[in-house]
Amino acid sequence: MKKGINIWSFPEGKPILECAVLAQKAGFDGIELSLNESGELGLESSEREVLTLRRQIEELGLEISGLATGLYWSYSMTSESETTRTRAVEIGRKQLETAAALGADTILVIPGAVGVDFIPGSEVVDYDKAYERAQEAVGSLAPLARQTGVAIGIENVWNKFLLSPLEMRQFIDSIGSEFVGSYFDVGNVVHSGYPEQWVRILGSRIKKVHFKDYRRQAGGLHGFVDLLAGNVDYPAVMAALRDIGYDGYATAEMIPNYVHHAEQIISNTSASMNAILGRGSL
Repeated sequence: MKKGINIWSFPEGKPILECAVLAQKAGFDGIELSLNESGELGLESSEREVLTLRRQIEELGLEISGLATGLYWSYSMTSESETTRTRAVEIGRKQLETAAALGADTILVIPGAVGVDFIPGSEVVDYDKAYERAQEAVGSLAPLARQTGVAIGIENVWNKFLLSPLEMRQFIDSIGSEFVGSYFDVGNVVHSGYPEQWVRILGSRIKKVHFKDYRRQAGGLHGFVDLLAGNVDYPAVMAALRDIGYDGYATAEMIPNYVHHAEQIISNTSASMNAILGRGSL
């Protein structure tokens, strides 16, 4: 299994190449980037700019392990606004095209929300409407995913939607495309379930995996802690991943960052992942 690190794990605003250098020095095999509204890797980035960024990262000896985006929190596929839903699908198309240019094989997609507690003023959508709208949006992106050769990974996230592994499995299967699967986040289910169970139920539908850890006693967003400091049973998770034959990227998404000496989280995370993946603890 390969070891990756998500760009959000680095100090906000740090240039992508500087993050990649730190990732390489810390022993990661790949870095997961994020498509933003603007900036170094934004919606208006040209193919030439994207290809240049890919070449620079690959010259460091790193792969681009995936392409995430935080834009779906602002542009939801399940919004009551048709304009917003249309914009979300447009972002999905741009994300697929950008991932293909970067050489990444999977994008991370948040398929909308019923409600989001950590975003003040977030709209609440009827669950049945959210399900139908998400199906329509993801289904409309599936042909482009096949065309580009880039899979759509639906992330389990705190959106009050697709709340169980059985429902996530049903949703993925309803799209009917081998290019639509799960971007399984280990830490995001600990407050309400057991990630090793999700792994076995989702099985081969899992396209990518995010590593985080969560301490139930803390609760809320404050529960996210360093790897091996929370309640994730990583030996059980690794056993489940081996059982389903998953050998792709495990990508750490370390949010929130450290308040002081923020870059230290990168090397600490690398060492913890070595222990989890059986590469040795040091």
